Amino acid sequence: MLLKKNIPFRYIFGKIQYELLVILIYTTIIALLHEFDKVLPISIPLAIPALLGTVISLLLGFRSNQAYDRWWEARHIWGAIVNESRTLARQILTFTDIAEEGDDVHYFRDRVIRRQIAWCYSLGQGLRGISARQGLDKYLSKREMEALGHYTNVPAALLEQHGRDLKRALENGWINRYQQVELDRTVTRLCDAMGKCERIKNTVFPHTYSLYIHFSLLLFIALLPFGVIEYFGFLEIPLVMAVSASFLLIEKMAIHLQDPFENKPTDTPMTTIARNIERDLRQMIRDQEMPEQEFERPARAFYVL
Repeated sequence: MLLKKNIPFRYIFGKIQYELLVILIYTTIIALLHEFDKVLPISIPLAIPALLGTVISLLLGFRSNQAYDRWWEARHIWGAIVNESRTLARQILTFTDIAEEGDDVHYFRDRVIRRQIAWCYSLGQGLRGISARQGLDKYLSKREMEALGHYTNVPAALLEQHGRDLKRALENGWINRYQQVELDRTVTRLCDAMGKCERIKNTVFPHTYSLYIHFSLLLFIALLPFGVIEYFGFLEIPLVMAVSASFLLIEKMAIHLQDPFENKPTDTPMTTIARNIERDLRQMIRDQEMPEQEFERPARAFYVL
């Protein structure tokens, strides 16, 4: 996740460096043939690429909005996960009384809250295509880890363990029926948030829509030098490159934002959010021991801390 406001220049233009190189060669060849050899006395009215550019601008704007909506929905969902995780911990701590029940209740509270921390990390790792069991042994018991081996969806298995513990707490009298219902509603909202994340992850942005826009953009870039060569001469090279870079960067931005769970610099900072949840929940159970600071480090991508 890009965490700084000042994004490096090499990161921005590194995304389109090969496209710009091809455009540089293409526009240079056109300028040389037109100015020196006069073997390419071709020009078209500037209104043609201008009209095409206007249409592409509208399409790119629409696509960028749709991609940002997906990214913002993902961030909104994880904001809800933060709230529900704190709510679950608060309910577990306030609905039970250690003074009356002793160590059994203490272990119950500690187990559920630590499992919720593990759930947050597990969900983020699973959405990114990383092993959802990785690192969970720091928060779960050996028995709980063994139970996860029978499940493909690890976060769903952890929520099931939540439900079983709540049922056991009700049977033991640690919580009453109304408290059990409220806790179950919180767990249900966490399950809903997980399902929403999976919906975004598994819903592919239409490839044909992206392909058509990209082909239209290439046609615009191919025609633009012929529309400005009569007016600018060799200056059409930097002009075409600047205009092309603007359109290409907008296209790349939309491509990156449309997949908020793909372990890219522009994805939702799930690891950072999960760590903040861990900090808050550990403080609620008076456990001040925190793991070393970890940052978002997307695979095979440049990142900024």
